[in-house]
Amino acid sequence: MISNDLLKGTLRTIVLKLLKENKRLYGYEITQKVEDLSGGKVKLTFGALYPVLHKLEAEGYLVTEKVHIGKRVRIYYSLTPEGVSWAQALVDEFEDFVNTMQLILQPYPVK
Repeated sequence: MISNDLLKGTLRTIVLKLLKENKRLYGYEITQKVEDLSGGKVKLTFGALYPVLHKLEAEGYLVTEKVHIGKRVRIYYSLTPEGVSWAQALVDEFEDFVNTMQLILQPYPVK
């Protein structure tokens, strides 16, 4: 299981990347995709996910669509054009961070 401390700085990137790849998702779908893609190592709680979704919406990076399914209402999230661009920028930045961390953490060659 990945610690919450490590996830805090990456949650926005994860959500934006998933929405970019899947066009639109609802909250439960996001949590399940993260768990599936991580092999069960990352389990997002709704208490962590929904504040991120609401903040991204308030910032104009995603929009919502309410769909009535029987007596229930499901809220789907999708990226705005700005959200698509920003998602790619965050993914690129995170990949650079991971590569840099690998340089720092890998052992020095033995002389």
